[in-house]
Amino acid sequence: MKRRDLIKSLGVAAGTIALSSVAEASIAAPIKKKALKIAHITDVHIRPEHNAVARFKKCLEMIKKDKVDLILNGGDSIYAADYDNITKDRVEQQWACWNESVQVVKGIPMHHVLGNHDMWRQGKDDELGGKAGVLKMLQMEHNYYSFDKNGWHFIMLDSNHPTNPGMLDDQQWNWFVQDVQKNSQDKPTLIMSHYPLLSCTGIVDNKPDFRGPFKVSGSYNHLDIMKFIEVFNKNKNIKLCLSGHIHLLDKVWYNDVAYLCNGATSGFWWEPGDDGKSAYKQTVPGYSLLNLYADGSFEHEYIKYEAV
Repeated sequence: MKRRDLIKSLGVAAGTIALSSVAEASIAAPIKKKALKIAHITDVHIRPEHNAVARFKKCLEMIKKDKVDLILNGGDSIYAADYDNITKDRVEQQWACWNESVQVVKGIPMHHVLGNHDMWRQGKDDELGGKAGVLKMLQMEHNYYSFDKNGWHFIMLDSNHPTNPGMLDDQQWNWFVQDVQKNSQDKPTLIMSHYPLLSCTGIVDNKPDFRGPFKVSGSYNHLDIMKFIEVFNKNKNIKLCLSGHIHLLDKVWYNDVAYLCNGATSGFWWEPGDDGKSAYKQTVPGYSLLNLYADGSFEHEYIKYEAV
């Protein structure tokens, strides 16, 4: 064979191998169908101090530019209504800050859960008191509920048990089990709670020189997590559990379910933090951006909006 013919034949062979490799790669990695792009904000703790409103508006402006289909708010929307010295004027002041801020994303659907600091506990006989007051301010019909969107099922839980924070009462638990059985059999499902269902933050949220054994309270892990795991083991469409409360960022993967504790939009409650700016421990203010796919998979990224 002549040298020119040999080179030509080798070139054809190489091209065939390359095209074959491309074809195999295409078969092996089909393009996933994106169902939803969502933003998860949590622990906003909005208040008039520390320029919090302007800073939260910057966060929401970035979310707006992200062109999300949905915003999930993980609770503790306002700084604090639960302390003994909180007056009605202070509660109204904080909600006014919230209402002003969220005008930035008016038109984007937003779904909420209740945080432990949202309830004005001193206003028991007032329209703004207790859970009813939070429902009124966030225009929610119920403190726990579910909905469907673009092929995914969403379950919004209320972790604020009247005597044991970080668990569901019997009535809500029975509703949850029935909802999963009815609505999650053929749809990937996302669950959001304020308190984490499962998190490693109960170990790391200690002093640097702390040694075990570690005792983890319901503030860090749901007290009824074993019941949840039993339900999840029977329904493999439960894909993702979102939470906040701890102001720390972690991801736990257990039995094919992802548990994301997604930091805090307010960081160190908008105050100068552990980094001299506004971080709580190593977690800076942020929100999570998630892509949900039709096959039940997802991608997520924590957006450090004040670092931009």
